[in-house]
Amino acid sequence: MTISLYDTAARRTREFAPLRPGQVSIYLCGATVQAPPHIGHIRSGIVFDVMSRWFAHRGFEVTLVRNVTDIDDKIIARADDEGIPFWQLAMRNERAFAAAYDVLGCLPPAGEPRATGHVPEMIVLMQQLIDAGHAYPAGGDVYFDVASWPQYGELSGQRPDEMLPAADGTSDAKRDPRDFALWKSAKPGEPSWPTPWGAGRPGWHLECSAMVHKYLGSAFDIHGGGLDLVFPHHENEIAQSKAAGDDFATYWLHNYWVTTSGEKMSKSLGNSLLVTEVVQRVRPIELRYYLVASHYRSHMEFSEGALQEAGAGFRRLESFVRRATERVGSTEPGIVCADFEQAMDNDFGVPAALAAVHEVARDGNKALTAGDDAATRGSLASVRAMLGVLGVDPLADPWASRAGGGNELREVVDALVTAQLAARNQARADKDFTTADAIRDSLAAAGIAIDDTAEGAHWSLLEEN
Repeated sequence: MTISLYDTAARRTREFAPLRPGQVSIYLCGATVQAPPHIGHIRSGIVFDVMSRWFAHRGFEVTLVRNVTDIDDKIIARADDEGIPFWQLAMRNERAFAAAYDVLGCLPPAGEPRATGHVPEMIVLMQQLIDAGHAYPAGGDVYFDVASWPQYGELSGQRPDEMLPAADGTSDAKRDPRDFALWKSAKPGEPSWPTPWGAGRPGWHLECSAMVHKYLGSAFDIHGGGLDLVFPHHENEIAQSKAAGDDFATYWLHNYWVTTSGEKMSKSLGNSLLVTEVVQRVRPIELRYYLVASHYRSHMEFSEGALQEAGAGFRRLESFVRRATERVGSTEPGIVCADFEQAMDNDFGVPAALAAVHEVARDGNKALTAGDDAATRGSLASVRAMLGVLGVDPLADPWASRAGGGNELREVVDALVTAQLAARNQARADKDFTTADAIRDSLAAAGIAIDDTAEGAHWSLLEEN
């Protein structure tokens, strides 16, 4: 079976063929650290974390590089508003992103370069473009000459003669209004670095091309990012990297947005949902489940109801995993089922993959009820393997060591519920059914469901039934 993925550049699904046998190289446009992350920001990191996990599951050695843009107009403006250096604001928010990736279970990338640490590589790239006739200095700025690159617009499908002027730089210094800034000349009070063309700071697009080349070379497999980056950012990356002689990315993958009221989530709309706030309302593992449950090329319309519904769906799977583990003991992740594999190989089709997980869990619950330990153990191993690919195995790190993930908090609740169940059992033995029913009702009011089986009573969260 082969892995197929939807390539934005080709506008079709293509069979994945790595440049190097057994290896996958991925560059992901990471955070511009102007503010702490909301769940719209973090979806991209989670999407490509799942992709990386699936490639690894299929036997590939994965190299994921996710950059940090730690210098741009908004970072400078916000730092000025707070009266602090730009680097202080950038580092504070970079730490916030790192904490969000960690709490939501993202594996660390192989590399996480910062833009400000790669100015020498940017200077080399600009010189190559100037020497090749694809860029020119003007008044301390350096611009890419769009007219010199006939393929410009191919990724986004736009016609150059219908494009609006590039928003960066000084229009009267450009040869063509569409030309975009590779380097911006220094302004009073702003950070700057020396170059042969004068002091200044890098343009956004130049940063990624320089870092890609340093860490992944002149050719790599997959370039990823949010849909909003297709133009101008990724279009400009392609132009400047290929104009400098790199083959650049073989495939382009873009995740779609998390929206609220039909609009892209953003600080300017005032509708952002910070990760630190959301994980106070739901467990981090449930937030991750919510963010992975939709196909990465589907817009997600956020609502509290949808978040709670996703949490209930995860808890049904978690309930099976925990009950089965109590019955048959610790079981290592096993083999994913054929339907799950087929769904993930088909452009990372997580919705269909999750349907397969729930089906295996249902079979496992039936085996539990029937007392079939061998079937229970097989279902448990398979469910854990599939949840592990999605990064939501409730028994695996980092979730196993976190409150609410089946650890200290659950142990406390389990002790309290067990005491209530013992009192209920005694009341039933004494034929005091009024008291027994009252205990069951009080547990139900607290969100605890009781399942009376031949082996005794089991409890679960009410939503898990």
